[in-house]
Amino acid sequence: MKDPRAVSACRWLAAIVAAGLFGGCSLLPSSEPPGKNAFITYWPPVGDSTRLKLAVKDNIDMKGIVTTAGSEYLAKHSPPARRDAPCLAIARQRGVDIVGKTNLSEFALSPSGLNEYFGTPRSPLSRHRQFIPGGSSCGSAVAVAVGLADVSFGTDTAGSVRVPAACCGVVGLKTTHGDISLHGIYPIEAEHLDTVGPIGKNVARTAQGMDLLENGFAARYAAASVAKPDAHQIRIGRLRVSGTDAAIDRSVDRVLKETGFQVIPLDEAFQKAWEQATEDGNMVAASGAWLSDQKYRNMPGIALRTKTAILVGSIAYRRGYKEALARQAQWQHTLKDIFRKVDLIALPTMKTPPPILPPDLKIGLMEARMLTIQNTVAVNFAGNPALAVPIPLRHGGVPVTSLQFIGPRRGEPELLNAGRLVELAVPIKKK
Repeated sequence: MKDPRAVSACRWLAAIVAAGLFGGCSLLPSSEPPGKNAFITYWPPVGDSTRLKLAVKDNIDMKGIVTTAGSEYLAKHSPPARRDAPCLAIARQRGVDIVGKTNLSEFALSPSGLNEYFGTPRSPLSRHRQFIPGGSSCGSAVAVAVGLADVSFGTDTAGSVRVPAACCGVVGLKTTHGDISLHGIYPIEAEHLDTVGPIGKNVARTAQGMDLLENGFAARYAAASVAKPDAHQIRIGRLRVSGTDAAIDRSVDRVLKETGFQVIPLDEAFQKAWEQATEDGNMVAASGAWLSDQKYRNMPGIALRTKTAILVGSIAYRRGYKEALARQAQWQHTLKDIFRKVDLIALPTMKTPPPILPPDLKIGLMEARMLTIQNTVAVNFAGNPALAVPIPLRHGGVPVTSLQFIGPRRGEPELLNAGRLVELAVPIKKK
C-alpha cells in the first residue's frame, strides 16, 4: 500500500475502510414498514394531542433515559442520563411532545445509517428495492419522513443530518458550529466539527425545529423572508463537483433556474479548494472516531464495523490530523471571500441517488462509497451552516434528489428562506 501521505486522504481512508474488514449484512424484507427501527425508544402520543411531536437522536442526553449512541454496549452498561442536554431546554419549556429517542449508527460513525444491534431503518424512498437511510441520523430522518414525528433533532459531524435527509426525501439543517451547545451530546469531534440540527418534512417544520434550538429564531427567519421574498434578489454560487450523476446536476440547475435565483458559476480555483477541504474534513472526522471512542476498541458488544472505524481513526490521527487542521483557517477565509460575491452556494447534497443495500454486501464497501458520494464534510470543516432540500429527480431511479445550500456563518434564516422559495417554485408531486 502506498504511503498515505502520498495519496489523497479521502481515497486513502476509503481504501482502508473498504479492505473487507467488516461482516456481511442482509437485505431487510421489502414488506417491512418504512418506520420500522426508526426509534430505539418510542413513546406514542397520548390521545389526540395537537402538540408538536419531536424525536431526539439517541446520542443526546435525556434525563432518566440511557443514552445508547446506537451501541449495544452502552445500552447494557450505561446509567440513565442525570439531566437533559441543554439543546432540549426550549422544547421542555414549551411543552413539546417528545415521542422518542431515534436510532443511529453506533457512536454516530457510519454515513450509511446501518446498525447491527438495533436494526437498520428503511429509507421511505424504498419500494421494490431498498435504499440505505443515510447516517448517522438515520432514525431521525425516517421518523419525520413517515410522519411519526413533526421535527427531529440529529447531529452532523461530516453530513449526518444532511445525508439522511437526502436519502429519505426530507429537509435537514446543519447549524453553525459553536452556536448550539454540544454539552450532553455523545461526541465525535466536538471541537472542530460536531453540530446539532433539526430535520423536518418541509422547510416550515425545519424552521420550527430550529426555533426549538435557538430562542428568537422564528423572528430571524421571518425577517429574512421579508428582506428577500423573491429569488431574483438572491445570488447563488453554483459549485460543480466531479463525479456527480448528470441527472442530479440537471435537476439542481433546473430548480435554481425555475425558482429564479441569480446563478453565478464558481471557478476552478474554488472547486480545488473544496476538494482539499473535503479531504481534510474527512481526515479530521475519521480522527474523531479515535479521539472519542478509543476506549471501546477492544470492548465486547461493539460492532466490528465500529472497531474498524476506530482503528482507521487512530491511523488518521497520527498521519494527517494536525496537518489538516493547519489548513482549516485558510478554508474558512476562502469561504468568507466567496460570500462577499454571492449570498449562498448551491450544489447537490449527494453525487448519486441513495445506494441500494443488496444482500450479503461487505459493509465496509458501503461506508467507503458513502465517503466518496456525499458533498457535506467540507461545510463542517468550515463551521458554516448548510441546508439539504429535496427536489424532483427525473430518470434517476428515485423520485427526488437533494439540493444543498451553504451559507455564511449564522446564515440559517437565509438558507431556510432559499429553501422555502424552492418549495414554492418547484413543489414535489406526492405519489
